[in-house]
Amino acid sequence: MTRDEIHTSLAGYLTEMFEVAPENITAEARLYEDLDLDSIDAVDLVVKLQDLTGRKIKPEQFKTVRTVGDVVDSVYELFNE
Repeated sequence: MTRDEIHTSLAGYLTEMFEVAPENITAEARLYEDLDLDSIDAVDLVVKLQDLTGRKIKPEQFKTVRTVGDVVDSVYELFNE
């Protein structure tokens, strides 16, 4: 899966699950500050990303994730392990 495909899937999840406006979903958008996600939302998002990747995502893999771009990079790394 390419980074663009991951970004497209992630944007769909953010829009569908958390009603984030598509125009706000940029690589630089901060999950908590800009997109107004909370810790429960983050857990729900990780579960959805696990479905996408077919792999278990360890909490430490997402401790440093702050932006949409960080999520894309982390998921991309999972696909390419």
